[in-house]
Amino acid sequence: MRKITAALIGAGQRGMDAYASYALKNPGDIQFVAVADMNSERRERFQQAHDVSDEHCYSSWEQLLDGPKLADAILICTQDKLHYKPAIKALEKGYHVLLEKPMSPNPLECIVMGDYAEKYKRVFSICHVLRYTDFFVTIKKLLTEGRIGRLVSIQHTENVEFGHQAHSFVRGNWNNSETSSPMILAKSCHDMDILLWLADADCTKVSSFGSLTHFRKESAPEGAPQRCLDGCPVQDECSYYAPKAYLERNDWVAPILRSVVSDDTSDEGVLQALKEGPYGRCVYHCDNNVVDHQVVNLEFANEVTVAFTMCAFTSEGGRSLKLMGTRGQIRADMEKNVIELTSFITGKTETIHLDVALEGHGGGDYGIMREFIRLVQSDGEEKGLTGARISVQSHLIAFAAEKSRLESRVIAMPDYISELKREL
Repeated sequence: MRKITAALIGAGQRGMDAYASYALKNPGDIQFVAVADMNSERRERFQQAHDVSDEHCYSSWEQLLDGPKLADAILICTQDKLHYKPAIKALEKGYHVLLEKPMSPNPLECIVMGDYAEKYKRVFSICHVLRYTDFFVTIKKLLTEGRIGRLVSIQHTENVEFGHQAHSFVRGNWNNSETSSPMILAKSCHDMDILLWLADADCTKVSSFGSLTHFRKESAPEGAPQRCLDGCPVQDECSYYAPKAYLERNDWVAPILRSVVSDDTSDEGVLQALKEGPYGRCVYHCDNNVVDHQVVNLEFANEVTVAFTMCAFTSEGGRSLKLMGTRGQIRADMEKNVIELTSFITGKTETIHLDVALEGHGGGDYGIMREFIRLVQSDGEEKGLTGARISVQSHLIAFAAEKSRLESRVIAMPDYISELKREL
């Protein structure tokens, strides 16, 4: 198959490290020929890594897309509210598009993007990377094979490790629904998508409850300053003390966190960023408003029910779930790479151990890149695990969950979707 060419809009951690790095390890599959990013250091770093010419390095997506078509495809990895316009423009210009999730914080924009992808007959893939992990592919296969009979109910937990919550959703880019997206969309649209895939039917009803309980000024220890490095009296006792989170952590996540905090990832560079930037703020004195725990109940057209929990107060990350069927059950833990299948007939439990690294969403980041490249190579003729319209559907479930949480009522999905479409 031919090597495809691509441009990147947004050379941050997700764009450069999660997706574009695939090209450095698989140069025969894809080559990046252009980049747009407002940050000159990120732009230059990407240019050097991928040998992009000066003339195809841009400080804005508008500059890139106002010119002639440069590549087969575009990856759009900007912040949530900066997805819609470049995606529409790219589809109009004939690019195939890989779009970081969530599609948009606006449900109407999600619907329009899905319509545009079909109108222009372009590959339009949303980075719902969980579908491309060995973990969820294995679970889906067990369901498809009927190993637990008819699926009846799912308990699904998203464990947002406490440090991850503080980094991304208290201090970081997704901490405020007014500037980014609600938590259920920014973090858990992955989960709404995977639950839609596992249930294998349209969602009919949604209800949700949740709140921001801990990360607010009322929870601040006495004397806690606005910034961790301004002489915090409880720094030895605080789980969220910034130098502990960004300078002392030494697992596989540490270099990712450092690269987000500062372009200079040395101890000195990170320390300076903590003194001046958002990641050095006390978690109880930030401008965050997204929830730190939420539950969502879903009912599907085939009578499958789901109880979903997202909680920030866990020591582990990843997803854990139990799938209950008429002939057996599945217990699975993504962090442990373990899936247990129990038969009601034999009473025996089969344990499946997966040998997959946790980095890159358990292999999902590169998994979606492989499929996107294959789809572009076929010019959209081949089918993938998902598509724009399916992604729109899972996003609308997340929007409905947030509407339910805010309005304290059950949302009937057909009615909700009809209401939205009347606004178009």
